[in-house]
Amino acid sequence: MISFTPLQTLKNAEFRNLLTGRFFIVLAFRMLATLLGWWVYQLTKDPFSIGLIGLSEVIPAVSCALYAGHVIDMNEKKRLLLICNYAYIFLIGLLLIPAFFNVEMHFTGHQITYFIYGVIFFTGIARAFIGPIAPAMIPKIVKKDNLPNAVTLNQATFLISSVCGHAAGGFLIGYFGVKWTLVVIISLIFLASLFFLQLNKQHSEYKKEEINVIESMQEGISYILKTKEILGALCLDMFAVLFGGAVAMIPVYATDILKVGAEGFGLLNAASDIGSMCIIAILSIIPLRKNQGKILLAVVTGFGLCIVGFGLSRLYWLSFLFLMMSGMLDGISVVIRGTIVQLKTPDNIRGRVLSVNSIFIMSSNEMGQFESGLMAKLLGVVRSVVFGGTMTVLVALIVGTTNRKLRKMQY
Repeated sequence: MISFTPLQTLKNAEFRNLLTGRFFIVLAFRMLATLLGWWVYQLTKDPFSIGLIGLSEVIPAVSCALYAGHVIDMNEKKRLLLICNYAYIFLIGLLLIPAFFNVEMHFTGHQITYFIYGVIFFTGIARAFIGPIAPAMIPKIVKKDNLPNAVTLNQATFLISSVCGHAAGGFLIGYFGVKWTLVVIISLIFLASLFFLQLNKQHSEYKKEEINVIESMQEGISYILKTKEILGALCLDMFAVLFGGAVAMIPVYATDILKVGAEGFGLLNAASDIGSMCIIAILSIIPLRKNQGKILLAVVTGFGLCIVGFGLSRLYWLSFLFLMMSGMLDGISVVIRGTIVQLKTPDNIRGRVLSVNSIFIMSSNEMGQFESGLMAKLLGVVRSVVFGGTMTVLVALIVGTTNRKLRKMQY
């Protein structure tokens, strides 16, 4: 049994710098996601347009993910992290053009929307690289005995920044508008780079001789396919979040169904992350000591039921509660899945395995956003959310009955 010692892990200065930098960059990304969903819906009044944001990002991100894993494993990680960081600053800076000069340049709502899709397409390429880098650096920064704790703290940092980003994004949009919210987002990404600059270099374990790129990428895929616990956990997460991506429709619920405005939208958007943050804090003190596989299946089932409840709710406080509960259950799922992947992955292929992991994550989140937008157009917003939650429950039942190794998994 591996013990959890949060304070001991946080004494590591380099680990603190990595977490602090990740806090600010995820804070910025969540604020950006909140802003884009709100901005695009206000420009188009079409739920499907929100779904296209996710599609614009996921296509390049997934397409580049396997190659990104190869590059991460073969090159110095700190340098790659900083390159991606500054690429985001440049790309998001392009959004300042329609935000600040809309009147002078006479942009139409559709022109701005298409410009946003184009910028997000290129951020998807950067995301393919930046997503796996930080998790891949953790095992070289902390001792193996502290790795499960480091994974939990890393996820806690992600969730705290997500909560703050979603809520702050809504408030900033409401009080200062889109353009100044973008300025804050760019400033936060630059601030993150100052902490990443203090990290030690992490060179590749591979020698400089020529390495076949295709074989290198295949190695990561092959490892996941033969490790059933990892494969089952990733598939469960991907399909559950793909169908349970109700958060993509929160701008529509906030505007047209619950009628709570930008401020209410920001808090509603943060509800699931608030739940996740609470449960991560609890798990840091009282870790899951056995039957993690069965717990994973149970919480994903509960997650789907919460999404159904949110879809049917017409009360703001009840909708908030369902989303917060879904976040608590998802937080447990994320900790279990992240720990399984880190503990069962060798260092020499960690970047490639985490890149495949990022494909599952991006496929579920961004494709879930697209699926939600498409189903909302076909079925209506409420029916699409209820359908997604129901499918999540069904996926959990199917995986639970077909993957015995995941069901019996303990660490």
